Amino acid sequence: MFLHLLPQPHPPRRTTRFSGWRIVAVAAIALGMTGPGQTVGVSVFVDPMMATLDLTRSQVSTAYLVGTLTGSLALPRLGRLIDERGARMAMAIVGGAFGLVLMGMAGVTGLVTLVLGFVGIRMFGQGALGLVATTSVAPWFDRRRGFAIGVTTAVGSALLSLLPVLVSGAILPLTSWRGAWVVLGIAVWLIVVPLAVRGLIDRPSDVGQQPDGARALSEEETAAADAEVAATSFTRSEAVRTPMFWAVAGGVAATGMIGTGLAFHQIDLLGEQGLTSVEAAANFVPQTVAALTATLLVGTMVDRFASRWVLATSMGMLVAAMVMVPLVSPGLLAITYGMLVGAAGAATRALEAASFPKLFGLAHVGSIRGVITAISVASTAFGPLALSVGRDLTGSYVQVLLVLLIFPVAVTILGLVAKVPTRPARTAG
Repeated sequence: MFLHLLPQPHPPRRTTRFSGWRIVAVAAIALGMTGPGQTVGVSVFVDPMMATLDLTRSQVSTAYLVGTLTGSLALPRLGRLIDERGARMAMAIVGGAFGLVLMGMAGVTGLVTLVLGFVGIRMFGQGALGLVATTSVAPWFDRRRGFAIGVTTAVGSALLSLLPVLVSGAILPLTSWRGAWVVLGIAVWLIVVPLAVRGLIDRPSDVGQQPDGARALSEEETAAADAEVAATSFTRSEAVRTPMFWAVAGGVAATGMIGTGLAFHQIDLLGEQGLTSVEAAANFVPQTVAALTATLLVGTMVDRFASRWVLATSMGMLVAAMVMVPLVSPGLLAITYGMLVGAAGAATRALEAASFPKLFGLAHVGSIRGVITAISVASTAFGPLALSVGRDLTGSYVQVLLVLLIFPVAVTILGLVAKVPTRPARTAG
């Protein structure tokens, strides 16, 4: 309600040099800076916070679940912020808020304030900043949009994976966990906000350019092109009524829930299959390598193939990983399992980011992707609990994984039968 009161940054200077790849670089760095709000970043703080706050692991896990679910509720509205104010302003606002809540984590004193802190960092870190980073790339490319978003996600994920090493190896030894949260909040302010204001440009037409570096258009041609985008794009309400939206949303939810559950319980799960704790932890390496590779490949595939086939491929990899759990043993089978898990999750996330502008247009893509991001964030809260309860009831992870197979199988079937959305015919203006 108060967004109209916020000032707009000064408009960027017009230039003939294509700025799309600069936007990719800025978005990748911003995506890497979501790390303190991601599970991989929070995990470094869990044990020292438990010791200081006198909380059990179950209490911290429950606080994380509640914080994740609550934080996801605001993401559709934050997605609209991108459409209303542009990615440049949205990233500056989100970066400022994310830095603030990170520093607020230093003041956590108990369970209630821990929940509030998790709400903030999951909402603005994992959710909003990741959403605006990947969405900011979409207007700059058409023929190579999938590849560009794939590069953004791959580089951002690689930067994000460095955070645990940086925090545990450099920041925590020099200060307390409270001081480390403050350091991360200041880092977000110093990196994300200036990058947004000085590095991002909302649309190519703002600086006299066209997607993919094509010939610049006149003001009249630009106005006509913008009107065409507005007239042919889906609104959020129109998009959520299409089966393809829910097919992709189901894929994101399936990989979010099951992939997070497998990662959360990886040491115990692979330990049941004969791997030592060191070998089980090392399995994250092939997962990361496969995820980065899959992100780049899927981005290119989206540019060339129908989304349904890319979705079916990612779900097939997830099914294969789940089915082979009882067959995993130290060595090649464990590496193969890790690669399938990593590739499945990364492929689905890359598919959603790259395909939605293609399927639903650009005018309301922030609002539409905000819904998907909320679903994605919320799904990650249920996976660890589902696998934990299933193991407690059956004594093994295998049975619960066989039950959960219904999700990727159902998503595959829906994706294969869903029609490509037909863009609504509306007159501009």
